Amino acid sequence: MFTITVRDHVMVAHSFRGEVFGPAQRLHGATFVVDATFTRAELDADNIVVDIGRATEQLGDVLAGLNYRNLDEEPEFAGVNTSTEFLAKVIADRLAERVHAGALGENARGLAGLQVALHESHVAWASYERAL
Repeated sequence: MFTITVRDHVMVAHSFRGEVFGPAQRLHGATFVVDATFTRAELDADNIVVDIGRATEQLGDVLAGLNYRNLDEEPEFAGVNTSTEFLAKVIADRLAERVHAGALGENARGLAGLQVALHESHVAWASYERAL
């Protein structure tokens, strides 16, 4: 399987419900380094997995919808614990929609999968992987 990864970052504020979250139940900020890894079994006609420029642009556009937002105030996340794992899925699903819509180019329709990893620090991260 061939892969290509692009990276960006996002800054959000949020809080959690539930004793398991301890002090993170209070409103706090988080800065995530975000890696989006695209996979395919065979390279396309240009011998690439996906256009890096388009992949970088689309990841940035997806993250712009979350950046500098208090997720507790966003209607789509009302009552949801926006954990790192949960946000990885949200970002992956939004990128997948863009792949299917052709935003990463026609050859991107041959992608097999996508993984999004959110790095909370140099020692902790979470990811979500899905088929395309």
